[in-house]
Amino acid sequence: MKSFLIIGLGRFGSHLCADLSKLDNEIMIVDQQEERLQELLPFVVSAKIGDCTNEKVLRSLGVGNFDTCFVCIGNNFQSSLEVTSQLKELGARYVVSKANRDIHAKFLLRNGADEVIYPDRDIADKVAVRFSANQVFDYVELGRGFSIYEIAPLPEWIGRSIQEVNVRAEYRTNIIGVKDEDGLKLMPGPGYVFRQGEHLMVMGHQTDIQKIVRKL
Repeated sequence: MKSFLIIGLGRFGSHLCADLSKLDNEIMIVDQQEERLQELLPFVVSAKIGDCTNEKVLRSLGVGNFDTCFVCIGNNFQSSLEVTSQLKELGARYVVSKANRDIHAKFLLRNGADEVIYPDRDIADKVAVRFSANQVFDYVELGRGFSIYEIAPLPEWIGRSIQEVNVRAEYRTNIIGVKDEDGLKLMPGPGYVFRQGEHLMVMGHQTDIQKIVRKL
């Protein structure tokens, strides 16, 4: 179990709070609007109304006690920058700030953010990849050009084994899982035979996986 502080409860902050709660984490939330806090009370151990650009408010939260502090202020970049900077000055262990533009990210990183996230951009990237091909069902970017795709097997793979297709040598990718009506099977052996209707979890470099995706 980890502890998180979430500052700013717009759409992203609210969803983040609910999702972190499902994973049995301890969460404290802060926002200037009481109605936003009320909706999330079932998910948190503590909630506070306050303006976190005020150093006294931030100091009262004990920011150094949290594993991660999230700054999810989306509509006021100046406030986001001030809060990010003050969190670090007050001893926050790890600060993750939300950005909408690259220029914002640069300033946030220079002023205390350990990491910057782009929720809108990341979702758009994922949707673009998924809908650019007929048989891409999900997509996770791992960094440094590597990704995991959930795809259908190529038609010419059906009825043949992983070893026969020689996926790793031919496409420089790895089959790390197979999903069907019975659930997800991880790390299928070389003798596994591809079947119609199943989904493959394929991991590799983006450029290599795209060679498979183009054939779907």
